[in-house]
Amino acid sequence: MNLRLRDDQQEALKLRAEAEGRSMHAIALQAIDRYLEQESDRQEVRRLGAKYAVRHADLLRRLGE
Repeated sequence: MNLRLRDDQQEALKLRAEAEGRSMHAIALQAIDRYLEQESDRQEVRRLGAKYAVRHADLLRRLGE
């Protein structure tokens, strides 16, 4: 896989890496891990929300009145 960054992204990433004493590669991997975890969490919240919306549809309808 190749990751192509805009010039401004590459420069910002380089500066951040230098400031943190880390490699650009390490920061990119951490960002990918965070994204994957957050999306997994969002998917689980949507799944549970749909489940409980069906289970408590009557209550939700009454609360909306």
